Amino acid sequence: MFVTGFRFFVLVSVLIPLVGFAADGEPASSLEWETGAPVPEARTEGTATTDGRHVYFVGGFIDGERDERGRPPVGKNMYAYDPEADAWKDLGEIPRGVHHTGLVYLDGRLYMIGGYRENTFDPTDAVSIYDIESGQWSEGAPMPTPRGSIAIAVHDGRIHTIGGTVPDAEHAHEHDNPAAGDDNSVGTHEVYDPATDTWTRRAPMPTARNHHGAAVVDGRIHVLAGRVGREFEMTLHEIYDIEEDTWDTGPDLPTGRSGVAVVEGDGRVFVFGGETFSDPARTFDDAEVFDPATGQWEILPAMPTPRHGLGAAIIGDTVYVVSGGPQPGYAYSTANEFLTIGGSGQ
Repeated sequence: MFVTGFRFFVLVSVLIPLVGFAADGEPASSLEWETGAPVPEARTEGTATTDGRHVYFVGGFIDGERDERGRPPVGKNMYAYDPEADAWKDLGEIPRGVHHTGLVYLDGRLYMIGGYRENTFDPTDAVSIYDIESGQWSEGAPMPTPRGSIAIAVHDGRIHTIGGTVPDAEHAHEHDNPAAGDDNSVGTHEVYDPATDTWTRRAPMPTARNHHGAAVVDGRIHVLAGRVGREFEMTLHEIYDIEEDTWDTGPDLPTGRSGVAVVEGDGRVFVFGGETFSDPARTFDDAEVFDPATGQWEILPAMPTPRHGLGAAIIGDTVYVVSGGPQPGYAYSTANEFLTIGGSGQ
């Protein structure tokens, strides 16, 4: 997720939904998933990031007594996973209960942005900042447009928040590229600068959607998958050029789905899991990787546990995929599965 520099590449509009190759040249089919210590609390619709040493995991629904609307409670504590010790640590309560939030690391701090309040689907504009060294939370300037199910990415000291859903369809037309009909999805693209605690607007994503993911490679943000309205299996791949403030389209994701985890590692974009409510409703165990240098997709070994609403983070040459629902909707897991993919990952 954390990259520097800029280089030009040409996208090749050829999909390769075949077994690919790892960075060391070995067939990707020879890669094998392994299992780490389970997440302390079974959840779904949480999110994860890394500081290069630990995997941090926040938010999401937990398996508990449902309210009158049939909605479960949300998890209140943040956890950190140490791969070397294969152990989790409870870092205490986060400032607010939230699910479908964004979480990124930047310069010694974690930034938790947007999402839905408690167990509602009321989007929040909150920006909560966790200082890793002191263990203290503070609040940043609120996001101009409250949104949940956003895609989030870091580049050059700034945090990009892209797409998601706004509070209600009635006001969707006030935002960028709103979805048609009764869907609250937007293409709104707002950027937070922690150095000045200010927000700016950038060119909106062409296709409004939610439950998508994003990763940065060489000054371009790749936004993948997602849903809008009753379309749950989007293969869409839109690319934002940060320097030019323009959008383009890349090769489609081989397997359309929403509720995915997307991360960058070794200059490639990895996509894990997902769900659909189309007939039949199901979760996905798919793991796929896009190489911008070649413009090609490759298929990785399937995750041992199909799930959606999961978190993912890459440390070194290993990607950790945590928690998520093994069935569509309200289902929960403590899964912590990892795959050594080759390359630096940072």
